[in-house]
Amino acid sequence: MNIDLTDTTSSKINSALIDGRRAVGAAVGMVLTLVIVTDEGNHYDALKAASEASKEHPSRILVVIGRPGRSPRDRATARLDAEVRVGGETGNGETVLLRLHGELSAHAYSVVLPLLLPDAPVVIWWPDEAPTHPADDLLGTLAQRRITDAAATEDPVGALGARAAVYAPGDTDLAWTRITPWRSVLAAALDQRHGRITGAEVAGEEYNPSTELLALWLAERLGVPVDRSVSPGPGITAVRLLTEDGVICLDRPDGSLATLAVPGQPDRHVALHRRTTAELIAEELRRLDPDEAYAEAVRHGVGRLGSGKPAGGAPAGERPPLPKRSGEARHKPGGAGRSTRSAKTAKTAKSAKSKEKK
Repeated sequence: MNIDLTDTTSSKINSALIDGRRAVGAAVGMVLTLVIVTDEGNHYDALKAASEASKEHPSRILVVIGRPGRSPRDRATARLDAEVRVGGETGNGETVLLRLHGELSAHAYSVVLPLLLPDAPVVIWWPDEAPTHPADDLLGTLAQRRITDAAATEDPVGALGARAAVYAPGDTDLAWTRITPWRSVLAAALDQRHGRITGAEVAGEEYNPSTELLALWLAERLGVPVDRSVSPGPGITAVRLLTEDGVICLDRPDGSLATLAVPGQPDRHVALHRRTTAELIAEELRRLDPDEAYAEAVRHGVGRLGSGKPAGGAPAGERPPLPKRSGEARHKPGGAGRSTRSAKTAKTAKSAKSKEKK
């Protein structure tokens, strides 16, 4: 059942929700409120993912769409339009699309607060651009969990560094959620007997924040130098752990099926497909307590993300290089051609010295 409300109020929206539940005979079985803050161009995909996730976690979904207007007259107005959806594709949940026009777009807090489920946790999700400090944002103060996505920004690795600088308990990022299967497989591999780990390498696309986070997690947990190398993708393509017994390698060249190679054991195939946004959101909604592992990993890399330095902090030239797949290169953001220029400079200096001797 869909109910369209034009130039409305939060009170009228609450009444429409009650009328909708009575009309479809739906019981109130929602476990949380999910607030999605986005724009007109991105709300469809975000809502689709949230609706899929709500099949596992019945919830009231509030989609906040700001429309501040282009002309001074539009920006001076304040109007709230809403679309209430109960039953049908929403299942046991409810969905409310809130379009905040003009000046009201800057006061989403006052619109959302009366629509929260009483005595239920609140999760807020920014599918694209997020506030500089999510925990201090007015809407962010309403939530127990605050979900961002560094991969959706113009500078993913830089955004991840910014998240680390302002981290507060309850913050998380979908770039971290994407590496859960990788962390699980690697942890299981390390539960088996192996020699002492002396180094590691993570290969993935150049501007992939999940690759950076996985490298930081390994560096923080293992306490060894970790290199970051660039591969064609998709996403993360390989993790190699250098041990005294040989190299433990988890290789996923196609974004779907991975191969786990452990010294002294036959290779094993592992299903490691790239998950949809709906699956990522569903995972995040399973836990509402602070993610301490994410906090430790992201803080470990403050000031070093995207710097071209290994996550462990030691110079790469002081360690034996790990075997690489074809097409991979060492990660040197902003440093393309640096080695070539150094070689030319050294050659010129050598030539000048020869002339002086003559």
